[in-house]
Amino acid sequence: MYLLTRLKVELYRHLKSLSWQGLLLILASYLLMSWLLLWLADEHALTGQDFLYWMVVTASTVGYGDLSPSTQTGRWLTALFIIPAGLSLFAVTIGRVAAFSAHQWRKGIMGLKQLELDQHILVIGWDGKRTPQLVKLLLLETAQHRKRRVCLCVTDELENPLPGEIDFVRAEAYNHDAEMDRACITRASSIVIDTPSDDQTLVCALYAWQRNPDAQIIAYFRDESIGELLQHHCPSIECTPSVSVEMMAKATMDPGSTRLHQQLLNASDGMTQFSILYPEQEPAMNLGQLYAPLKQHYQATLLGIQHPGDAHPTLNPTLDETIEPGALVYYMAERRIADIDWTQLRGQQTAS
Repeated sequence: MYLLTRLKVELYRHLKSLSWQGLLLILASYLLMSWLLLWLADEHALTGQDFLYWMVVTASTVGYGDLSPSTQTGRWLTALFIIPAGLSLFAVTIGRVAAFSAHQWRKGIMGLKQLELDQHILVIGWDGKRTPQLVKLLLLETAQHRKRRVCLCVTDELENPLPGEIDFVRAEAYNHDAEMDRACITRASSIVIDTPSDDQTLVCALYAWQRNPDAQIIAYFRDESIGELLQHHCPSIECTPSVSVEMMAKATMDPGSTRLHQQLLNASDGMTQFSILYPEQEPAMNLGQLYAPLKQHYQATLLGIQHPGDAHPTLNPTLDETIEPGALVYYMAERRIADIDWTQLRGQQTAS
């Protein structure tokens, strides 16, 4: 009995150090040898179509009893070889699979996996106060509008703050090609950059623009002059400054302005600001043709337009201003309008 136990311990120890290829080879050899020995022992009922089922049930010591050896040789073969060897192989295989699954899950939580993303939103940088709120708002926006995955890329020593909801990558540096490729930076449709320092944000924005110039890139700067410098060299990058001082001044002169701006920016409560692209195939039209029908049909209020090629939108435009194909229309509504029927809006205005 001691010899058998010692043999099982040594077998299990050697199996643990095997590669996947070696383990599969031993499993195949074990099954082939077991089938051959059972066939030689005239256990034809066990070597038929139920062979694999019986081997798994027997090797795992579950033993339902619906199939069993009918010869004395078959019983000794099962007791001395099939069960001891199969039990070790079964335990090692299950342990390997469980360890591999746990390792892959842990790599995902730690941000060490290679992701496969496309047309996603990539958030670069971490701020303990702003970034969690930013990610939650992005998740809310994507849930209400176009389904896009959100990926957070950080250099900080932290784990995925929202496992199961967002993808996560931990990189050594934001300008390291191999690390940023794990976040699929070249396939992102939108890149949001908010790092602890403006200098780091500037370098990261230039790198992101160089790797993916077609993406929508938004960078947050505390110093507006750095953002202006970046836009001078990369006009397509949208630089977002800190507006806390401006909001305090506005609230001082116009009480309630802070709450108004918060509601316009909050997608989860009340009326919110959105934008939509005026399609290229639509003819040019006056703002007066759009303003009233937009309110009547969609309960939305037009706030402004940004003409193609303009760096900034025009707020509260005149009713005779022309909306050209490719213009960005800003509006306020309770929820985002997924698809505006522009032909119907023009028809409503003509009928009225």
